[in-house]
Amino acid sequence: MDKFIETINKYSLIQKGDKILVAVSGGPDSLALLLKLFSLKSKLGLTLHIAHLDHGLRKDSQADALFVKRWGQKLSLPVTIKQLVGQQIKQKGSLEEFFREERLKFFIQTAKTIKADKIALGHNLDDQAETVLMRLLRGTGLSGLSGISARRVIRGAVFIRPFLETTRCQIDRFLKNRGIKPRVDSTNQEDIFLRNKIRHHLIPLLKHKYNINILKVLANLAQSVSYDYEYLDQAAKRSLKGNPLRLDLKKIVKLHPAILRLKLRQGISCIQGDTRRISFQHIKELEDLIFARPSGSIVDLPKGISVKKSHKILIFFKKQRGRFSFFKRTVPLI
Repeated sequence: MDKFIETINKYSLIQKGDKILVAVSGGPDSLALLLKLFSLKSKLGLTLHIAHLDHGLRKDSQADALFVKRWGQKLSLPVTIKQLVGQQIKQKGSLEEFFREERLKFFIQTAKTIKADKIALGHNLDDQAETVLMRLLRGTGLSGLSGISARRVIRGAVFIRPFLETTRCQIDRFLKNRGIKPRVDSTNQEDIFLRNKIRHHLIPLLKHKYNINILKVLANLAQSVSYDYEYLDQAAKRSLKGNPLRLDLKKIVKLHPAILRLKLRQGISCIQGDTRRISFQHIKELEDLIFARPSGSIVDLPKGISVKKSHKILIFFKKQRGRFSFFKRTVPLI
């Protein structure tokens, strides 16, 4: 898997002496990631620590945790395991989004506790292609089409994905050649989540009927769009100086639509740390607020975020327990 080293070098994902928290589910991608990083441990002077989150959805999920723990013992690496209990799982909204948030909090907190420099995830090229299709079907712009980043800072933690340019087949072959059997998550075979439907039905159809190289095509699209988005994002930041949560109405109405939409996303991101759950329709509603609605109008967005149009400015704020919270400090756009 030469792509593994190539990706690390291309995006400067790892430096000598790094302490890396490796997210290991026990599945093929994360297990192969652990083994590949372990092979670099001595050469680069790496310190590795394994993290495993037991989602508690399956009866055999504890066996996954035990499997990961044993690999930690085999490699003489420390392991941190957390299990989600029933009360934590009972929640409203998207189960997929809930688990993503729980994983994120667990990895970031564990990395902070052990003072890790990076958090390594096992996302591969197939995941990249699936993500692009999934976001396209749900409705997205350049941000969504840019897909998964090889390196990304989320809430102050650095996440790296060394397998992002490696295919799932290459990973499976790597494990098979070494006689290693990973754990198999049975929920990955169920069409409960949109990603599974895309993986099991849409991508095979696209491969068979339209383009056998569709995975590579979609991954290339994500990379190209990410460069375009990064350039426009920087241009949007330079377009208006000052607090991104209080935008001058006279100035923003003169912006190019592409830059205006990015400024709106940047304002939202300053509050919630990202723009997940913000759809094209939400942005259109904010544009309507700016150009058509009277002063004093408010648009409510997901996660308790609201945007108010005053006489001269557009204000982003978050409702917290019956009061408004205006953010004075900004959070880096991710």
